[in-house]
Amino acid sequence: MPWQKQLIHFWIPNIFEFKGGIQTYSAFLVEALQSLYPDKKYEVFLKHDTCSSPDFSFLENTRFHFAGSLPLRFRTFFFAAQILTNSFYKKPNLVITTHLNFSIAAYWLKRSIGIPYWTVVHGVEAWDIQRPDLKTALQHADRIISVSKYTRDRLLKEQQIDPAKISLLPNTFDADRFQIAPKPEYLLKRYGLTVNNSIILTVARLDKTEQYKGYDQIIQALPEIRRYVPNVHYILVGKGSDRSRIEQLIAQLNLQENVTLAGFIPDSELNDHYNLCDVFAMPSKGEGFGIVYLEALACGKPTLGGNQDGAIDALCDGQLGALVDPDNIIEIAQTLTKILQGNYSHPIMYQPEMLRQKVIDIYGFDRFKQTLKEITQTLK
Repeated sequence: MPWQKQLIHFWIPNIFEFKGGIQTYSAFLVEALQSLYPDKKYEVFLKHDTCSSPDFSFLENTRFHFAGSLPLRFRTFFFAAQILTNSFYKKPNLVITTHLNFSIAAYWLKRSIGIPYWTVVHGVEAWDIQRPDLKTALQHADRIISVSKYTRDRLLKEQQIDPAKISLLPNTFDADRFQIAPKPEYLLKRYGLTVNNSIILTVARLDKTEQYKGYDQIIQALPEIRRYVPNVHYILVGKGSDRSRIEQLIAQLNLQENVTLAGFIPDSELNDHYNLCDVFAMPSKGEGFGIVYLEALACGKPTLGGNQDGAIDALCDGQLGALVDPDNIIEIAQTLTKILQGNYSHPIMYQPEMLRQKVIDIYGFDRFKQTLKEITQTLK
């Protein structure tokens, strides 16, 4: 059936009330598909959201279903019943799941009444899969969308999947929201800093399950960086269960004057925080892609990531920033020192406008939408 006449179901964890990588990607995916095919009908099922948000614009023919108002212990059962009952009743032409776990229900739906499904794979949830039901669901998906070459290559190496079934659709970002600007005076005042401070920034969840983000390594690298850049200051934005451990590490290294744990910041301040820094750094080793790298680059900031995960994609194998061994504290310290001193060898790291234009050309929403169009046209 031609794409313009289909009913599409999206099964999504959430997009309105929490903004992680999967949530941001899911919102862009729905927006892009609606823009390409405005005559379709869309039904979006959200497991953890309770309502929509005026910050997002969707077509009038999009209907939302929310399961987030239920207690967590009942939510999974209700969400599964909701998506399966609705699908049996309305028989969508395609189901798109933006979290791998939802593909299990999509597989059973396909087996029962033949509805095809796509699933999106992001990062750690698709690496080293051991569960037989997840493996089966992946193998029977009609299309697997990978957000990075790194995740695609790991999936092909670890699972028995036909390479022709996997399409690459990298993350995107809102270029209008993230712009080059001077260091905001109100943030300098808030953090007790001046324009002469050399500021390193990380934006990440401080969750005990996400220590792979690399903020530990930056803190451990700071004493060495401080030897050559005495005015260095590290701002770590994010909240979570790992904060107390990080505070202990800061105290052990006597870095109280050099580190600020900013905690939660509203979305309205995120662009200003990127513009506050002199380098954005997240030497992760478990990131599926890392939209934060794109946002920092859109603000024209030198950017550092790890060389063992999806940051390789985000930084285009080093074309857009520095890639380091995330387990090598000395390498992290030396690289950040060079960047802050302005003598890191890179063709465009110190050219903000060019950094911004490059990341827009490669990962902007127009490119995202064009790639999605090519995927859908190939599969007509």
